[in-house]
Order: sequence, then structure tokens, then C-alpha cells
Amino acid sequence: MAEAKTITVLDVGSTKVVALVGEATDNEAGFTVIGVGIAAARGIRRGQIINLNDATASVREALAGAQASSGVKASHVLMSISGGHIASQNSQGAVAIGRGDQGVSFDDISRCLESAQAITVPNNREILHVIPRHFRVDDQDGVRNPIGMLGFRLEAQAHIITCATTAMQNLLKCAHLAGVEVSEFVLSPLASAEAVLTPTEREMGAVLVDIGGGTTGIALFIDGSAWYTKVLEIGGAHFTSDLAQVLRLPMDAAEHLKVNYGHAHPPDVPGDHVCEIAGFGDEPRVRVLRREAAEILRARADELFSLVEQEIRRSGYDGLLPAGLVITGGGSLLPGIRESARETAGRPVRLTRPMNLHGLVDALQSPAFSTAVGMLHWGLQGVVAKPSKRRRFGSGLDLPGWLRNLLPS
Repeated sequence: MAEAKTITVLDVGSTKVVALVGEATDNEAGFTVIGVGIAAARGIRRGQIINLNDATASVREALAGAQASSGVKASHVLMSISGGHIASQNSQGAVAIGRGDQGVSFDDISRCLESAQAITVPNNREILHVIPRHFRVDDQDGVRNPIGMLGFRLEAQAHIITCATTAMQNLLKCAHLAGVEVSEFVLSPLASAEAVLTPTEREMGAVLVDIGGGTTGIALFIDGSAWYTKVLEIGGAHFTSDLAQVLRLPMDAAEHLKVNYGHAHPPDVPGDHVCEIAGFGDEPRVRVLRREAAEILRARADELFSLVEQEIRRSGYDGLLPAGLVITGGGSLLPGIRESARETAGRPVRLTRPMNLHGLVDALQSPAFSTAVGMLHWGLQGVVAKPSKRRRFGSGLDLPGWLRNLLPS
């Protein structure tokens, strides 16, 4: 009997670290979750490590939980990466088709994408992903799958994502100290998209908005592929901080207020509804009007979606996104967030969470786990990642779903 294929993924976020173990199966998701480990994030801020020892302890704790529940001890993991240091651009590559009588081969595609990543990259940055948008074979444009097509010249339009070298190195060291090696890095919003976007949304044009604790990831999908990516340094923690500063509350009390009584659409909150929240030290409990708290949260939500809209316009693909915003991440749990997004962006909005879950999923049926679950999709559906020949730490080429399935195992 063939040995079951398992994979371990690590989502290193600003508020939590999640380790999942998935086993390849023949269900609709392609895998079953057999191990879950969750730890509070320490030493991590806005997607980047600020205290290596604390971050390592959090990763080690999450890995231990996943190992205890699955019985699988990982040596290599897929690891998420995020933060304001992420940058992206589109590029083009072209090569001669190697075997004209047999058509385009996988090697031709690989060489073409290598050509596309021959861009100027500063010494302090690494190529994280090279994602093909579409191909051209001689005079035929808009080709999705060029395998076997006859021609003399292959061109590729590619989306290239880069990250700060030090941010990647710190994550590598953190994982190493926790006892595992990183086989591949995956940008958080791309991973989340694997878990929550529908094929129709990918094809028609949609914006994935992943609201995390310290950052918000944005990925524009058009014609089935990512065309633009960005990470904003604003997330759920900023909503909490606003409440704490304006209402003069301790951070833990502000978080309690946000989670239990928060709302981002003031008209839906009764004007006379008062809640009592713990104050500082021995101070008496603070009486807070829910409507006042909602006004504070709405201001931050409007700012967030204004920034999202600004990035959409900057991408140049504003008119190619009829499916609108698809919002996930723990920050999407705030009531009223949909109304803020609709009124600020003026687009269709769908709130979503991971789909097609199987196995140990009780704790994962929340948008807060979209990235972790998406990484299992990414890893167990045969994502190809070849090391960049030119960069030491780059994760290399990411070939889309149709090519992942065609590549030999």
C-alpha cells in the first residue's frame, strides 16, 4: 500500500500562529485535516518578526499541537509570509520553442518564466513568486495552456512578487530554531484565495481582501490568475487600538468591546444601548455607548476600504472586477464590515470562510483560518516551486492550477 502523502503548513500571523497537517485524499478538497495546532503570536508585528525567541516559541507550540493531534512529526513546512515589505510588478518573457514539431513543453514554459523574472531586483529583496497571467504562441494571444501547441516563439505575461530579504531570512531562522525547514514560502492573500475564491470569481475578476490582525492582504484575480498583489499595514489590531485610545480603555478591554459589542455600521446599533467595560487598574468599569464605539470602528473600516480602493485604481484593472470584493480573515468577523465595504468601494461584497473542509475542522470553520487552510490547498494540489537560479532564497515559479495537475508527480 502506498504511503499517505502528508504536508505541514505554518501560518505565522500577527495575532496567532497556526500549524496544520493535511493528508491527500480523493474528497472534493483533495485533502483531510489530520492535525491542528494554534498558538498566540508573540514576537510578531504586522507580519514580521520583532523578537526571534518569542516568535520561535509560538511556532514551536503550534507545531507541537499539530504533531500531537496528527501523530506526524514534520521536518519541512510551507510557511506564510506577509507584511508591508511585499511588492509586486508585471513582466514579460519570451523564448524560442525548443521542439517545434512536438509543440510547447513544460521546459519551454519554465524557461519562458525564467526569462520573465530577469528584472532588476535590489540586493535587499528576493523574488517570492513568479505567476503566469497568460501566454502568447507566435501570433495567438491570450493562451491559458500552451502545452503541445505548435509554434516558434513562446511569450509569457507574468506577475512577479518580491519581499524583503531580511524578513524572509528571519522567518527561515525562526522555523529552523523551531525544528523544521521551510520548503516554500506562500504569500498570505494568495494562500487565502485558494481556500475561499470560487472558479467563477477568479475568471470574471475579483478582489480578495484578507483582513488579518496586523495587515490586510489584497490580491486581484482576473482570467483565473493573480494580476496584482499588495499588503496594507492595517488590520484588526488597529480597530482595537482606536477603541482603546478614543475611549481610554486598556487594550484587552478594548478587544473585548470589539469582539462582543463591536459593529462597523452605526445605524444598525441602538442609540441607547450601553455596555460596561473594565477600566485601568482599580478604576471603576467604564460605561460605553455601543453607537459611539460603532462610529469609531466605522471610521477605521472606511479608511481600510478606501485604501483597498486606492490600490485597485493603482493597479489599472479597476474596470475588470465585476465580482467585486471577497472578504475573509479574522477582521471580517466584525459585524457591519460588509456595509462599510459596499458603501466605500461601491462594489459587490461577499464575506467568506474556508470551503470544503474535511477532518479535524471544528476549530477551522472561521475566516480567521483562511490562509492556513489555503496553504494546504496550495501544497497538496501539487503547486510547483523551483528555486530561483539567480536568487538564493526565492521560492521561484508558481504554475497555475491547470499546469500543476498536468505535471508528473
